Amino acid sequence: MTAETHTVEPNETTQMARQNTLLSPRFYTTDFDAMDRIDISPVRKEWDDLIAEFNSDHNRKHFTRTPEFETAVAEMPEDLREEFIDFLVSSCTAEYSGCVLYADIKKNVKNQDIGQLMGYMARDESRHAGFINQSLKDFDLGVDLNFLRQKKAYTFFKPKFIFYATYLSEKIGYARYITIFRNFERHPDRRFHPIFKWFEEWCNDEFRHGEAFALLMRANPHLLKGHNKLWIRFFLLAVFATMYVRDHKRPAMYNAFGMDPGDFGWRVFDITTAITRQVFPVELDIENPKFRARFNRLVEVSRGREEAKARGGLMGTLKYLGLGAVGAATFVQLYCMPTKTNDLPDTVRLAPAW
Repeated sequence: MTAETHTVEPNETTQMARQNTLLSPRFYTTDFDAMDRIDISPVRKEWDDLIAEFNSDHNRKHFTRTPEFETAVAEMPEDLREEFIDFLVSSCTAEYSGCVLYADIKKNVKNQDIGQLMGYMARDESRHAGFINQSLKDFDLGVDLNFLRQKKAYTFFKPKFIFYATYLSEKIGYARYITIFRNFERHPDRRFHPIFKWFEEWCNDEFRHGEAFALLMRANPHLLKGHNKLWIRFFLLAVFATMYVRDHKRPAMYNAFGMDPGDFGWRVFDITTAITRQVFPVELDIENPKFRARFNRLVEVSRGREEAKARGGLMGTLKYLGLGAVGAATFVQLYCMPTKTNDLPDTVRLAPAW
């Protein structure tokens, strides 16, 4: 993560990772002084147990490539290749985003508890991003991570927004990876790339990271009360909707999985919702038929906007803008739907049992 001077334009894959869109992973920064004031004493016992797990570093030898990676790209159909590369770029960017955020927090805080945690999580995310990037390099498409760190736009979030968003990112990441891994356990003949064999232990890292943010929020219960419940609802909806729309842009990949992207999404949401009951006092009513219909409407809007953008011209632009308004109105409708309340358990920690 040392800064370097670049005199040439980055490759196409790095440019993809650099983009900031509604669906692309972002880079974040935060208020380091406020992070310094975080107190974890109400959950000290669970915290110390978690830090001991991080220190044990169960996966330090896990991310080791095997010879099968060298031939994995040889016979991949073009549509699958394109969507799989998009998946790898998005995943690499998301993992590296976590690495950068955690490393910057560690560098800029004096709070020993926070600094120690962030160091461990930056270590893990660096491994994840590097491992994915090696698979991209098999396609001769590696992301220039140093360039990305210097040039990608950063979004400022208050610590509580970092907690909500990153907790959800880590937990939904676990739910996604374990669902894919279990699918290939049942159907090993569909495993079209060896990277999926690494997903079980990998997603346990993600689960552990989410546990840390759960403890941080439970140690500061004001973050889970009052108007903050509205923010929690917003982040739940935004993270779920982003995933659902993005996955529907990869039909060839999910066809190769032998999975429907919609069915996959609802399975992931079921797991994530069950997990988030450890810390969030509200949950989305994902079983409501109107909720599901409106999520599918977001997919239709996204497809229509892509078609309008490709069409261009005045009519294409007007349709693109009009569908943007429809998408925003649909999101507002989803946000205004009733949610379910949840009584928080006495014990915060969970095990990755899915």
